[in-house]
Amino acid sequence: MENVLHNREEILNKEFKKTRIGAGYDMTDVDAFLDEIMTDYKAFQNNINELSTQNDKLKAQVAELTKQVSASATAPKATPAAPTANTNMDILKRLSNLERRVFGTPTEPAAPLSTSVEEKATQSAE
Repeated sequence: MENVLHNREEILNKEFKKTRIGAGYDMTDVDAFLDEIMTDYKAFQNNINELSTQNDKLKAQVAELTKQVSASATAPKATPAAPTANTNMDILKRLSNLERRVFGTPTEPAAPLSTSVEEKATQSAE
């Protein structure tokens, strides 16, 4: 607010010179206009205070999030339990096993997908 020439109190206490010649300004019009200006200044100051408070909250939130990101980047990675982990290697192994069952390996024929439970039992018994 460096460019503001007058504050609210200066506007409120401003005294205008009365002219000897002519009617001059209507005092009630001047007072009404100054009341409007003071209301505007009050609204501007309230907006500035509200935005300043919001800015401070957002800066604090950014600082907290930055701290959380830096803490998570430097924290040691926990190794997940082997049975529940879905690492890339586990996924690749599963995919490879599935491809072998569906397409078969070059040395063995592909297993039929529509094999019933009874047929599987007789095949395994042979």
